Amino acid sequence: MISTVRIARLRLLAALCALACVSLLGGCSLKQDMALQPYNRPLTPSDFFTDGRSERPLVENTVARGALAEDALFVSKESNVFPLPVNQELLERGEGRYKIFCTPCHGLQGDGNGMVAIRGMKHPPSFHLDRLRQSPNGYFYDVITNGFGAMYGYSAQIPPRDRWAVVAYVRALQLSRNARASELPADLREKLMHPPVETRKEAPGASKE
Repeated sequence: MISTVRIARLRLLAALCALACVSLLGGCSLKQDMALQPYNRPLTPSDFFTDGRSERPLVENTVARGALAEDALFVSKESNVFPLPVNQELLERGEGRYKIFCTPCHGLQGDGNGMVAIRGMKHPPSFHLDRLRQSPNGYFYDVITNGFGAMYGYSAQIPPRDRWAVVAYVRALQLSRNARASELPADLREKLMHPPVETRKEAPGASKE
């Protein structure tokens, strides 16, 4: 059996160990260093760098991520140029891409009454507004590429050539409601001025008088 003296020594040793642990841990913080790490808010001053700025300039001969225009058909969003010849083939391709990717929100006629909007999502603006009719072609290309507001970018789904096809079709939709009769081909002007008379079917037993 353990003697009384040995038990007393063990208790004293345990008390001394506990006291030593308390003394060592007394100056330690339980907070993690990650929670207290130094950082700078954007554009706030900093005394770490010699120029006093926390926002660092780009390294020479480098390009910021996402700032490199890799599309061969890229134009700035202020540009009104159209880098592809607009023909029937391009318009038909644009119509197909538009119906796949754009009609859920923008609707078949571009008036913002797509099925997604009808079911509760915020209606996008109509393409027939004067603001969008007067917007340059590059603006539409930029919105398709990078998105705008609640709209995500479609650069992963729609290649550059098809984006321009969609832009061409959107322009066709805008023109469909704002074209002048004098700008239409002769055959269409004739149909507009002299619409064909519809043949009405007579009801059975109706008098011909």
